[in-house]
Amino acid sequence: MENQTLENYRAVYLTAEDLRIAASILYNAYHDDPFFIESLFSSDKAAYEQKLRAAIREELNTLWQQKQALIGLFNGERLVGLACVVTQKIPLGEGRYWHWRLKMLLGTGWQSTQALIKKESSIIELLPNHHCGILQFIALVSNERHKGLGHRLVQAVVSWCDEQPDVEGIGVFVTQESHTQLFTQHDFFSLGELNIGSIDGQLLFYAGQQHA
Repeated sequence: MENQTLENYRAVYLTAEDLRIAASILYNAYHDDPFFIESLFSSDKAAYEQKLRAAIREELNTLWQQKQALIGLFNGERLVGLACVVTQKIPLGEGRYWHWRLKMLLGTGWQSTQALIKKESSIIELLPNHHCGILQFIALVSNERHKGLGHRLVQAVVSWCDEQPDVEGIGVFVTQESHTQLFTQHDFFSLGELNIGSIDGQLLFYAGQQHA
């Protein structure tokens, strides 16, 4: 895609009116994600899809309510991608609020909720300190892929991080080589291998410029 065309895309914070479309984009992007399949799938595809919708909806709403960074990529007025960053200013992992646990439990079940908590806890353990964020979600609509927009989204996340005086970096759990290549082109580096359930991956980390 030519730079002139890329300039038609802008990265801005999501509004409450964007959350429904954002949830749909995330659902389609993460439908075949190995972690979610292992954590939410039992034997019924319809039940899995219902759980996935519930998990994404609850997490997105929680991030919005707790004023975390929800960065949308727009082509004109159309939302075509988003990235969601959560910081440790709010309780994560085993420290998750009881009302989040209850809603997630009702939407996905006990084992799935525990798997989500364990994933977060495993990531936090590898992060350098409590002043680092986690890239919870990053996604594009299917017909906007392979245009260089993934780089645009990651750059928006990096720029956001650099502007936060109290955020020292961002970690992201990756399981695919193509995703590793994308993030490393934006100065992410590996903090080590990470095994979550039977899913093998690594935790990549970007150190904010203010703290590099």
